[in-house]
Amino acid sequence: MWERLIVLVLLVTPFCARAEGVLVLGDSISAAYGIEETQGWVHLLRQRLETQCSGLPVNNASVSGDTSDGGLVRLPDLLERHQPDTVVIELGGNDGLRGLPPQRLGANLTRMIELSEAAGAEPVLLGMRIPPNYGQAYTRLFEQAFKKVAGETGVPFVPFLLDGVVEAGQLQGDGIHPTAEAQPGLLKNAWPAIKPALPDHCDL
Repeated sequence: MWERLIVLVLLVTPFCARAEGVLVLGDSISAAYGIEETQGWVHLLRQRLETQCSGLPVNNASVSGDTSDGGLVRLPDLLERHQPDTVVIELGGNDGLRGLPPQRLGANLTRMIELSEAAGAEPVLLGMRIPPNYGQAYTRLFEQAFKKVAGETGVPFVPFLLDGVVEAGQLQGDGIHPTAEAQPGLLKNAWPAIKPALPDHCDL
């Protein structure tokens, strides 16, 4: 009797110790800047998983204005606190808007992917683009930074999270942040990369 109880405790304890879930590490695009949090694409992801992957939490650790430098600093504590199954990395837009070196962006993204994998999580990379007024050479290097990291690491990758948003006129007055109407489209863009990185027990 006691032997069976001990075995049961040993089997259950690792699963209880792990918080599981999805961790979204992003900037204002994922922090629902300028709209209600409940309208943002991350909240829509949470709602989808409530029906398709019951009990899987979605922790949104996105901070408006954050760069890949900031995300790399914050990630170790977030991994320890949440112990996620999946880490969605949506950072880099502010690196581009500030003209930071694309090489540093690539190195930071690679390191965040490595840290996530070392913690037992499946990383996902959501790419970004910047306006052409930053110059052809810089915008090309910026876009290539994401593709290079995705190619070298093999992680699920979306080249441009905001694909279709500009064309649909779904930007806020600042010309940068997507409107509430754009959020379902952002989830649609992100979902093909997020889906394969979710735990096997999800009924998807």
